[in-house]
Amino acid sequence: MEKKKKPSRQQVYTLLVQIGRKEGDGLPEGATGAALMCYASGVDEAEAVRETVAILKQADTAPLDVTGYGTLAEREAEGHDISDEERELMDRALAENAVIVAQMTPFFDDGTREA
Repeated sequence: MEKKKKPSRQQVYTLLVQIGRKEGDGLPEGATGAALMCYASGVDEAEAVRETVAILKQADTAPLDVTGYGTLAEREAEGHDISDEERELMDRALAENAVIVAQMTPFFDDGTREA
Protein backbone atom coordinates (compact mmCIF):
# COMPACT_ATOMS: atom_id res chain seq x y z
CA MET A 1 0.00 0.00 0.00
CA GLU A 2 1.41 3.37 -1.06
CA LYS A 3 1.58 6.07 1.57
CA LYS A 4 -0.13 9.28 0.53
CA LYS A 5 1.89 12.39 1.13
CA LYS A 6 0.10 14.70 3.55
CA PRO A 7 -0.76 18.02 1.99
CA SER A 8 1.47 20.79 3.22
CA ARG A 9 -0.08 23.03 5.83
CA GLN A 10 2.49 25.70 4.99
CA GLN A 11 1.17 29.06 3.89
CA VAL A 12 2.96 32.26 2.93
CA TYR A 13 2.60 35.34 5.09
CA THR A 14 3.40 38.92 4.15
CA LEU A 15 5.52 40.57 6.84
CA LEU A 16 6.90 44.08 7.23
CA VAL A 17 10.04 43.97 9.38
CA GLN A 18 11.71 47.07 10.79
CA ILE A 19 15.40 46.69 11.48
CA GLY A 20 17.85 48.86 13.38
CA ARG A 21 21.53 49.35 12.75
CA LYS A 22 24.13 46.71 13.47
CA GLU A 23 27.74 46.50 12.37
CA GLY A 24 27.97 44.64 9.07
CA ASP A 25 24.25 44.96 8.29
CA GLY A 26 24.82 46.18 4.72
CA LEU A 27 22.61 49.26 5.06
CA PRO A 28 23.73 52.47 3.33
CA GLU A 29 25.97 54.89 5.20
CA GLY A 30 23.89 57.31 7.26
CA ALA A 31 20.84 55.03 7.42
CA THR A 32 19.27 54.66 10.85
CA GLY A 33 17.49 51.43 9.95
CA ALA A 34 15.23 50.00 7.29
CA ALA A 35 11.91 48.40 6.51
CA LEU A 36 11.94 45.00 4.81
CA MET A 37 8.94 43.58 2.98
CA CYS A 38 9.18 39.81 3.37
CA TYR A 39 7.22 36.76 2.26
CA ALA A 40 7.70 33.89 4.68
CA SER A 41 6.29 30.37 4.78
CA GLY A 42 4.96 28.81 7.95
CA VAL A 43 2.15 26.68 9.34
CA ASP A 44 0.91 29.85 11.03
CA GLU A 45 1.89 33.50 11.16
CA ALA A 46 3.76 33.07 14.45
CA GLU A 47 6.05 30.45 12.89
CA ALA A 48 6.62 32.66 9.82
CA VAL A 49 7.59 35.55 12.11
CA ARG A 50 9.97 33.38 14.19
CA GLU A 51 11.67 32.02 11.07
CA THR A 52 11.99 35.47 9.53
CA VAL A 53 13.50 37.00 12.67
CA ALA A 54 15.94 34.09 13.04
CA ILE A 55 17.10 34.38 9.42
CA LEU A 56 17.48 38.14 9.61
CA LYS A 57 19.57 37.79 12.79
CA GLN A 58 21.79 35.24 11.00
CA ALA A 59 22.20 37.83 8.22
CA ASP A 60 23.67 40.32 10.73
CA THR A 61 20.63 42.57 10.91
CA ALA A 62 18.82 43.78 14.03
CA PRO A 63 15.07 43.09 13.70
CA LEU A 64 13.08 45.45 15.93
CA ASP A 65 9.43 44.99 14.99
CA VAL A 66 7.34 42.75 12.72
CA THR A 67 3.90 43.60 11.36
CA GLY A 68 1.95 40.76 9.77
CA TYR A 69 -0.41 41.34 6.85
CA GLY A 70 -1.68 37.76 6.57
CA THR A 71 -1.81 35.21 3.79
CA LEU A 72 -2.56 35.84 0.14
CA ALA A 73 -6.21 34.84 0.68
CA GLU A 74 -6.53 37.13 3.71
CA ARG A 75 -5.00 40.05 1.84
CA GLU A 76 -7.28 39.47 -1.17
CA ALA A 77 -10.31 39.39 1.17
CA GLU A 78 -9.22 42.78 2.52
CA GLY A 79 -9.04 44.17 -1.02
CA HIS A 80 -5.25 44.50 -1.27
CA ASP A 81 -3.90 45.02 -4.79
CA ILE A 82 -1.39 42.20 -5.30
CA SER A 83 0.85 42.29 -8.36
CA ASP A 84 1.88 39.27 -10.42
CA GLU A 85 5.47 39.81 -9.28
CA GLU A 86 4.36 39.69 -5.64
CA ARG A 87 2.39 36.50 -6.28
CA GLU A 88 5.46 34.91 -7.91
CA LEU A 89 7.59 35.75 -4.86
CA MET A 90 4.93 34.23 -2.58
CA ASP A 91 4.84 31.07 -4.71
CA ARG A 92 8.63 30.88 -4.51
CA ALA A 93 8.60 31.28 -0.72
CA LEU A 94 6.10 28.42 -0.46
CA ALA A 95 7.92 26.14 -2.92
CA GLU A 96 11.29 26.71 -1.24
CA ASN A 97 9.91 26.86 2.34
CA ALA A 98 11.84 30.09 2.59
CA VAL A 99 11.84 33.72 3.62
CA ILE A 100 12.04 36.06 0.64
CA VAL A 101 13.02 39.69 1.21
CA ALA A 102 11.19 41.45 -1.60
CA GLN A 103 12.05 45.06 -0.83
CA MET A 104 14.30 47.06 1.48
CA THR A 105 13.67 50.72 2.26
CA PRO A 106 16.44 52.39 4.32
CA PHE A 107 15.52 55.15 6.79
CA PHE A 108 17.59 58.26 7.48
CA ASP A 109 17.67 60.68 10.45
CA ASP A 110 16.13 63.50 8.41
CA GLY A 111 13.01 61.41 7.89
CA THR A 112 13.77 60.54 4.27
CA ARG A 113 13.56 57.11 2.74
CA GLU A 114 15.56 55.77 -0.13
CA ALA A 115 13.64 53.51 -2.51
